[in-house]
Amino acid sequence: MTTEAAVDESGRGQRPRRDRGEKRTGPNRPLVLPSTMTVQYLAEVLNQSAIDVIKQLMRNGIMANMNQVIDYQVATLVTTALGIRTSIAPEPAAAASRTATASQEEAEENLVSRPPVVVVLGHVDHGKTSLLDYIKSSRVADREVGGITQHIGAYQVEVDGNPITFLDTPGHAAFTAIRARGARVTDIAVLVVAADDGIMPQTLEAINHAKAAEVPIVVAINKMDLPGADPERVKRQLSENELLVEDWGGDIVSVNVSARTGEGINDLLENLELVAEIAELKANPDKQASGVVIEAKLDRKRGPSATILVTDGTLSVGDLIVAGAVSGRVRAMVDDKGKAVFSVTPGTPAEILGFGALPEAGDQLTVVANEREARTLIGGRDRAPGSRPLQSRALSLDEVVKQVDIGDIKEMTLVLKADVQGSLEAIRHSLGRLVDEDAKVRVLHTGVGAVTESDVLLASASEAVIISFSVGSEPSAERLSDRMGVEIRNYEIIYQLIDDIELALHGMLEPTMTEVIVGRAEIRELFGGRRGVQIAGCRVTEGRIVRNGTVRVTREGANIAQSTISSLRHFRDEVNEMNAGTECGIILQGFNDYKAGDIVEVYRQERARR
Repeated sequence: MTTEAAVDESGRGQRPRRDRGEKRTGPNRPLVLPSTMTVQYLAEVLNQSAIDVIKQLMRNGIMANMNQVIDYQVATLVTTALGIRTSIAPEPAAAASRTATASQEEAEENLVSRPPVVVVLGHVDHGKTSLLDYIKSSRVADREVGGITQHIGAYQVEVDGNPITFLDTPGHAAFTAIRARGARVTDIAVLVVAADDGIMPQTLEAINHAKAAEVPIVVAINKMDLPGADPERVKRQLSENELLVEDWGGDIVSVNVSARTGEGINDLLENLELVAEIAELKANPDKQASGVVIEAKLDRKRGPSATILVTDGTLSVGDLIVAGAVSGRVRAMVDDKGKAVFSVTPGTPAEILGFGALPEAGDQLTVVANEREARTLIGGRDRAPGSRPLQSRALSLDEVVKQVDIGDIKEMTLVLKADVQGSLEAIRHSLGRLVDEDAKVRVLHTGVGAVTESDVLLASASEAVIISFSVGSEPSAERLSDRMGVEIRNYEIIYQLIDDIELALHGMLEPTMTEVIVGRAEIRELFGGRRGVQIAGCRVTEGRIVRNGTVRVTREGANIAQSTISSLRHFRDEVNEMNAGTECGIILQGFNDYKAGDIVEVYRQERARR
């Protein structure tokens, strides 16, 4: 498993550290860069602004923000343009050893079969917890609050002597939240549909989340013991959503079950075994372990604990581990039955103790050789809310245009939300008629109602753009979309929606920009500076005034100048910004004609949310 770069919990980013006497560049000394770094880090070691580095990346067709993690090859696109020689920092010995022996470790003779990892998805009251409860013969369902699973649990059961690992999520959104962080944890998705209810809106979401994860789907038609059970209606509804079951001529496995009586449970388990056998799931247990954090919690007595799933290698008590931006040493491990264990093999869940702080669900777990390697691994990561590795970034529609134009993507993925089903059908029909030789439209998920957090997570994990028609977004979804970099475009007129998508397909969509006021200051008096430069003595009346900010100067409501702040002073000190209620001195680039009472307004242009 490859450990992806994460971001530091503080959000500050890692400051570059150089040995005493080391220069940034030199004619005989290349600049040494790590294998992964943030854009901010690269800007600092190059003595460039993050904006300039971002612009250079954009010229090379790469969209990134200052907290984005990039690799060495991407960084050299910037350094080459600046004429700076570079070299890559040597890997720690243990890491280099892992790289050198990776191909040997993955040789066929080193691989053994591992248990399949199964996620159970479905509508909230269609019985997925009760189904899992029956399978593992315990009363989990009765202990849950309000009939809703309160956490992600990982359980292992044996079927004819072969283990199967089940993940019971509190919803498909949680399943996708882990996937959005780059973790591929599941091999099979069991879709639970109640035979009396049929497919519900939440079922459709679960279907689309499972499809987006690109895992085999096995349908469990539950509640067959109820008088109103109609499995044929469920199969028809499945076919209408591009899931054709085997007895309807398709390849989707479907099993009629009852979580209350146990009807069909053995058939379901046998089919899961068969799907896993076809997939030939294997791993190498004789290597340092890697895995994924499923959940984490803080226990007052035991400290931080995490439920993890080992995906490769064997994890043992005493191993030094890194997950995301935290590290620790495994002090104890407990399996899903509450039994203390010394080691955990691939495909097996366990709760572990020993982290110094709480990791996050979806964090990649890696065993390292020593504390130095742990610090190095964490030091190459930069964790801020919602930032993501460049390899799995979210896209905006404007960025899709750039990617299509340079041939990086062949498919535009959309999540559609609308006010009524009729609107969705009309939009899908119109999108289906759009044809372009460079890219096509793929509608990943549709739904009626406001944009939800689940929609944002799905879009983030699948590099999709959310299109909403005549509906808004839940406040929590707005906040999450901003944090994860997912664009939500809102429309009220269908033809404008279709026109924008068509223009994006052809690489012709122009971004819509809006102006944001950063701050305002009133000029109170003027001071003479060197070489005839006038210094405007100002009081900041609102927001903040920033050095190098773009400004306009207004007099009696009329614009008289556009410029940038070349110098910002507080008394005699040069400062980066001044906040409302403070006084400062300002020098503008190329403008001297101030008068007392003029207003200096700092603003920026940013892409408007459509």
